[in-house]
Amino acid sequence: MSAKLIDSFEFCRQMQQLSGQTAIADMARLSAELADSQGELRWSLAGGTHPSGLSQLKLQVAGEVHLICQRCLTAYALPVATDTVLVLAHDDAEADANEARLDDDSIDVIVANTALDVLALVEDDALLALPLSPRHDVCPD
Repeated sequence: MSAKLIDSFEFCRQMQQLSGQTAIADMARLSAELADSQGELRWSLAGGTHPSGLSQLKLQVAGEVHLICQRCLTAYALPVATDTVLVLAHDDAEADANEARLDDDSIDVIVANTALDVLALVEDDALLALPLSPRHDVCPD
C-alpha cells in the first residue's frame, strides 16, 4: 500500500477533501484478519473545524470484507460502513486534555502530524469496524 500523506492540520485549516478506493489486497494488516483479500474499500476524508474550535477530520469508509465465522468456520460477507470524527492534537498531553474537554465517546482524539498517512487511517478504521468474534447471525448449516 503506497502512502498518501497529508499535513493534517493544514488539511483541516483549508477544509480540504480527499476520496478514493483502495484494494483490500493492498492493506496487509486488514487482509491478515480476513478470509480473503477480495474487493475494495471506498473512503472519503474531509478536513474542518469541530464546534469546539479544534481541527477535525471526518472519515467515511465503506465496502465489504469476508470473515470466517467462529461457529461454523465458513466464510461470510460483512458490510463495513464507518463514519468517524477524529479531533487532532499536537501531542499526547494535548490529546488527553482535548478528550477530557470534549467528553464524547463518539469522537476520537488522535495525535496528528505533518505527514499523516491517509491510507493507514482508512485501514485502521476498517480494522476497528471488525467484530471481535466474527459470526453469522444464523449459520448456514
